[in-house]
Amino acid sequence: MADRIEKRIELKAPVARVWRALTDYREFGEWFRVKIDGPFVPGEVSRGHITHPGYEHLQWEAVVQQMEPERLFSFTWHPYAADPKVDYSKEPPTLVEFRLETTAQGTLLMVTESGFDRIPAERRPEAFLRNDGGWTEQMKNIERYVGEKP
Repeated sequence: MADRIEKRIELKAPVARVWRALTDYREFGEWFRVKIDGPFVPGEVSRGHITHPGYEHLQWEAVVQQMEPERLFSFTWHPYAADPKVDYSKEPPTLVEFRLETTAQGTLLMVTESGFDRIPAERRPEAFLRNDGGWTEQMKNIERYVGEKP
């Protein structure tokens, strides 16, 4: 099984616009469907709750890693931590990286989530499958979001 999920999409929006959609916690929350309590700060925990229908009972928690303006935004989290009765904090997190590159049409957004090989074996296949599908959906969401809100 693969250790990483990789998605790429070319967005018809300038890098500065895509960067804002990724790193302004309110904008990120709109397209990602999560209500985050406050701004993203490297080294700090970002908390909130999921607003995606059917998942509203779940908390959002990620640790912001890097914010290199208009180039790289990354965080770690526990993939598909969907059972509120389970304490996922003992598991190693995966690393999510958003990389931006300027293109002739706008911005190439590359999302990589790595570290699935460290997730407990009994959870790994479903976490990978769910997040792979989730990232496909989120790429459509950010494309729609930056298109509707230039």
